[in-house]
Amino acid sequence: MNTALWITTGLLTAVFLFSGLGKLFVPREKMAAMTDAARWVLDFKPGTLKAIGALEILGAAGLVLPALLGIAPILVPLAAAGLALIMTGAVILRVRRGEPKAALLDGGYLALTAFVAVGRFALEPFTG
Repeated sequence: MNTALWITTGLLTAVFLFSGLGKLFVPREKMAAMTDAARWVLDFKPGTLKAIGALEILGAAGLVLPALLGIAPILVPLAAAGLALIMTGAVILRVRRGEPKAALLDGGYLALTAFVAVGRFALEPFTG
């Protein structure tokens, strides 16, 4: 279980770090032009996108750094729970916009973040 949680955590860290950096540094008009699935960014103000991006980066850091450094590892499942809340909002947004494929992908990330949160809170916590 510990190995599965670490692999999932590593994947999620990469995804949220990449996504957060994009929201922070890529202009929303350029991001919206990349794919049809990215047009949702036009529904938000640039400041809101930057806030979401910053939260994703903080969440990505919170998934690994506390455990790797051995400082307050309880922050790992809390970060995963926070990212699960972000992904819950993403799924709701996708459903409202009528984007079922994107909603399924975001739902997958929601399931993975929930798995890490539950796994590190109850199944395989860092502290005994």
